[in-house]
Amino acid sequence: MISRARRWARAVVLGLVILLAPWLAAPLGALAIVRDAEIEAHVRSLADPIFEAAGLAPGAVDVYLVKDERLNAFVAGGQNLFLNTGLIARTTTPEQLAGVIAHEAGHIAGGHLSRQMLAREQATKQMLLGTALGLAAAALGGPAVGTAIIAGGATAAQSGVLAFTRGQEQAADLTAIDYLAALGLPPRGLIEFLAVVETQDLRITREGDVYRRTHPLTRDRIGALEAADASSPYRGRTLGAERAAVHERVRAKLDGFLGDPETVLRRWNGETFAARYARAAAHHRRGEVEDAVRLARGLVAERPKDPYLHELLGQILFENGRIEESIGPWREAVRLAPEAPLLRLGLARALLERRDGRGLEEAAVLAREVVRHEPRDIGALRVLGTAEGRLGRIGPASLAFAEAAVLARNKRDAELHLGRARQHVGPQDPAWLRLQDLERAVAELPEPRPGDPGRR
Repeated sequence: MISRARRWARAVVLGLVILLAPWLAAPLGALAIVRDAEIEAHVRSLADPIFEAAGLAPGAVDVYLVKDERLNAFVAGGQNLFLNTGLIARTTTPEQLAGVIAHEAGHIAGGHLSRQMLAREQATKQMLLGTALGLAAAALGGPAVGTAIIAGGATAAQSGVLAFTRGQEQAADLTAIDYLAALGLPPRGLIEFLAVVETQDLRITREGDVYRRTHPLTRDRIGALEAADASSPYRGRTLGAERAAVHERVRAKLDGFLGDPETVLRRWNGETFAARYARAAAHHRRGEVEDAVRLARGLVAERPKDPYLHELLGQILFENGRIEESIGPWREAVRLAPEAPLLRLGLARALLERRDGRGLEEAAVLAREVVRHEPRDIGALRVLGTAEGRLGRIGPASLAFAEAAVLARNKRDAELHLGRARQHVGPQDPAWLRLQDLERAVAELPEPRPGDPGRR
């Protein structure tokens, strides 16, 4: 799974800030994000060129996949873009998804969010900070979609996200046209997506159609986009069959891991690559291990150089207790995609589960590499702490666990692990400065309240 280094100022939203407008009267509910290397890579391949066209540094914009069936996308907390899994699943082409991303990039580049939120900035920061607790759940989940869902520790209302004005929507459309043109694409994908918003039979909820309320549609908007498409020198151009196939596969994966398994098996009953991919995930979730393994092995045999297929096979085997069998696929996934830290984390977890203890040093090295790329990944820190502890390196282990506790805002556990670290890390130790930094961070954490995990 592709992960990106996150600065703490923006990492606080990783617990899944689908929240954005705490000042609006709206129902509150737990939120979650999905981490998956393959899906994130596909989304990033569409988003990064759009961000560049918008004058935004791709590395400065974080993109999060929200585990929510509703059709929605929004920006929040600065340069953070959130895409619902339900939205991705309903975009039938990569051009449609690119159109949505281009539109949201227009909101970011146009400063629409900051203008409306200036007076509420402090309240939003508090909400964003609370969602950082969601990172803690990563330590318990596997590294693939459906098992690496980070449950948000904070509460927020996706239905209460900031609604843009019609003028801002039109401005975002106009800039989206330019961003797509820079990629050699017409705005047809965005038009098709808006048609989906207008006509698709969405699931009825008491909050209603989130996207339509937060992104008001008008005939003027659609008319302007249609006119731009008609005059575009790129009219009729697409991203090509290969990208379309990747998009279909991503949709199949999301459905396989997040949809109702029985429905998935009926919906994806053909023999296309995407259909078999979806069924492998659905069989896995139904506990039909041999069917899942058979399909996954068939996909690997068909495309042996695809790291995400090895990841799929490794996950199925690992989560069904076939640890030793899972290590080979995990290792091959890492070899084929060495730039994907979360694949390394999956291999590290598998090595830690070996009963004979072989591979502990390798697990520690892998986890250390992931932490270097994703310093705020609580799951990686805990895997690192476990590996170091089993190797008898109590100082480094305690520091890793302490840092994970700080990120989870669990003051009690952080103090406990720091106390142990002080017994093994001295002033001459290279880790001494890190220990002091963590002590300052712990001192700044609020005292636990009744019911909090970190309450004494």
